[in-house]
Amino acid sequence: MLSAIADMVLVRPAGIVRRVTPGRIEATGPAVTVGDLCRIGSAARLAEVVSVDADAITLVPLDDGNPVRLGDSIVAADGGGAARVGDAFAGRAIDALGQPIDGAGPIVAATTLPIRGTPPGVLSRQVPHTVLPTGVRAIDGLLTLCRGQRIGVFAASGIGKTSLIEQMLRGTPADRRILCLVGERGREVEGFWRSIAERSDRDRFTVVAATSDDSAGLRARSVATALCLAEYWRDRGEHVLLVIDSVTRLAMALREIGLAGGEPPTVRAYTPNVFAALPRVVERCGAVLGGGAITAVMTVLAESDEVDDPIVETMKSLLDGHIVLSRTLAERGHFPAIDVTRSVSRQASRLMAPTHAVAARAVAAQLGVYDEARVMIESGIYQAGTTPQIDVAIAQRPAVLAFLQQPEHEVVDFDAATRALAALGAARD
Repeated sequence: MLSAIADMVLVRPAGIVRRVTPGRIEATGPAVTVGDLCRIGSAARLAEVVSVDADAITLVPLDDGNPVRLGDSIVAADGGGAARVGDAFAGRAIDALGQPIDGAGPIVAATTLPIRGTPPGVLSRQVPHTVLPTGVRAIDGLLTLCRGQRIGVFAASGIGKTSLIEQMLRGTPADRRILCLVGERGREVEGFWRSIAERSDRDRFTVVAATSDDSAGLRARSVATALCLAEYWRDRGEHVLLVIDSVTRLAMALREIGLAGGEPPTVRAYTPNVFAALPRVVERCGAVLGGGAITAVMTVLAESDEVDDPIVETMKSLLDGHIVLSRTLAERGHFPAIDVTRSVSRQASRLMAPTHAVAARAVAAQLGVYDEARVMIESGIYQAGTTPQIDVAIAQRPAVLAFLQQPEHEVVDFDAATRALAALGAARD
């Protein structure tokens, strides 16, 4: 009884709104920390704290409710620093705050985790060593992935990124699959959910969505919510496939929040909080000793086909590999449009069997040789017999391209992919 009385909140500290600008609210309190949620006014409009000064706090609104006025009271929201998790979220579509958007009724979950998460300790991580089939022949054969790996899919817009993600979701075995859609179009979210709802194993899927018209706070929080769910299942020993689409739109949301909090714009107008947050997102994923694993597939939208913007470069340095999609291949009708020569899996060399590795190196070398000589070959300048390596690359070209292409709805067994790759090596010999 005494402990219950001690836990009671008899007086709730409050602050007063003293300044309102588009996307930014300043108030005199209450005592909160960055990332906490507050409710403003009689309509209890939700906002997230983005900076704290000695005499004021700055917030960004999370919803488009009633307007905020000077003098409105502001109080800390219960549970604002935590995310609800649990098996009740399996087979459901939710928003960034964990509320259902699938029309299937409320979600009851008693367990919560800190929204900021806690990355595993350095020595509690496990070096991934189990091959992870994806059902995509080009990836399994030449860019072999493993359970617990963090991989990026880098692409400009309109060249098959979404189709590749759907293909990997279908072909990758996992106890849980979490799809986090950040700043996505509403119709894309509905399309993803409809395809999942028709599956017999829909209970293995969870969709966390914040559409493009949601506030920057909700878009950023959707990733944190998805990570909390993934960590909950990983810590129970399960393998979780987490897809974040896309990290670029997460960075844009973080930039909006940073600017609202008064941070200075730096590289390409991105604020420092962006480059502080991205490593934490990546490091919350991976495999842990004696537990499960979070295999993360994070898409990155490039500003151009040169994939040289700061978010691309930052993610390349953080991830365990990257899959680069090519507009040139897409325009030729080559799907998935994976540019193998520009892609890499940093775990592949440890995962491949010796015969698999030899065949993969041979095919990759042929692709590289052909690309170097492409201008001479396609202009008719090259004469057969001049260079044996180029002759082999030309002869093998149709078979290699057939191996790399795959219909969107086809899932290829991993062993079948490696056998087909070995056959290419045998034909070369």
